[in-house]
Amino acid sequence: MTADELKDLIGAGLPCEHITLEGDGRHWYATIVSAEFEGQRAIQRHQRVYATLGTRMQTDEVHALSMKTFTPAEWAAQGVAPAGLN
Repeated sequence: MTADELKDLIGAGLPCEHITLEGDGRHWYATIVSAEFEGQRAIQRHQRVYATLGTRMQTDEVHALSMKTFTPAEWAAQGVAPAGLN
C-alpha cells in the first residue's frame, strides 16, 4: 500500500485537517489532525483511525500503524498550523 492510498483511506473515513505519513508500505507512522478527536482520549482516537482501515490491518495489508493524533487546537499549540491533507 502506498502513502497516498493509506491517506485516502483515512481521509475517506475521518474528516482530517492534516495527515502526514511515513513508512515502507507495511509499517507506517502517521500524524493526524481532526476536529472529531475533540473530547476523546488517545485510545478512542486511535480506534477511530483504525476503523477507517477496515480489514486491512487484519489481512496484513497494513502491518503496523503508529500514530500521533491531535485536535486542531492541540496541533496549533504544537506551533504548526494545519495545512490541509498533506
